[in-house]
Amino acid sequence: MPPITDDTEGTRIMVKLDDLLYARRMTLTELAERVGLTLANLSILKTGKAKAIRFSTLAAICRELECQPGDLLAYDDEQPQ
Repeated sequence: MPPITDDTEGTRIMVKLDDLLYARRMTLTELAERVGLTLANLSILKTGKAKAIRFSTLAAICRELECQPGDLLAYDDEQPQ
């Protein structure tokens, strides 16, 4: 499955949460419980519909998935709009 992208102001931010969850054999529900977010809010991030993310949320996700922010988010300005 290709990463989800967000077209905010002409940028292409890819959210690779599905790939990380799959690699860690973790469900979205389990991650939500571990980081203290609602499943709905984490789902918004996963689908690329979030307009922003708090550093504390990003840090909590990275802590639980044992990854770096760059493993979760990527910028690709060459994606067609």
